[in-house]
Amino acid sequence: MCDMETLSKLFGSETKVKMMRLFLFNPETVFTTKDIADRAKSDISKVRRELSNIEKTGMIRRKVAKGGKKGFVLDPQFSYLSPLQNFLINVEPLNPKEIIKRIGRLGNIKLIIIAGVFIQEPESRLDLLIVGDGIKKAALENTIKTLESEIGKELRYAQFTSEDFKYRLSMYDKLIRDILDYPHRKIVNRLPIL
Repeated sequence: MCDMETLSKLFGSETKVKMMRLFLFNPETVFTTKDIADRAKSDISKVRRELSNIEKTGMIRRKVAKGGKKGFVLDPQFSYLSPLQNFLINVEPLNPKEIIKRIGRLGNIKLIIIAGVFIQEPESRLDLLIVGDGIKKAALENTIKTLESEIGKELRYAQFTSEDFKYRLSMYDKLIRDILDYPHRKIVNRLPIL
């Protein structure tokens, strides 16, 4: 298990790790410097410095996208692409305890299920299912954005109140069944029905 601190020490900075993951998870997307700074939740001057370093390795290259947008894209010819993908994508992106800590303070959390990117199951419909009461939407969205910046990928997530989740479960809601019937991990479970 590698956490962000360990990866930062290995690769030089947290910003660089976030940027590398962003390119690896979005191999055909052209990102401007501002896009990268926003997605990595990082200072634009740090992003510029790291872009220069990453570009020198050959991992990324400059590209003009359709519509004239100038930016950077992952170079599929990069000689260390496969090992880097195996390491940065297939390593557990965040420790479950860290996810619990961050989401746990948002309200009365009853259930957190991780799937998708968190357990290397790209076909999952969701990456994160959160059930709880008193969760403020803005606080949850901000926490999700922070998680996305660290992982390098937009998260597919759903959040339900306890009552709504129990109702959907009793009605065999397709989304709930798709999560529960396929690979997932319950990292918080305070619901007696599961």
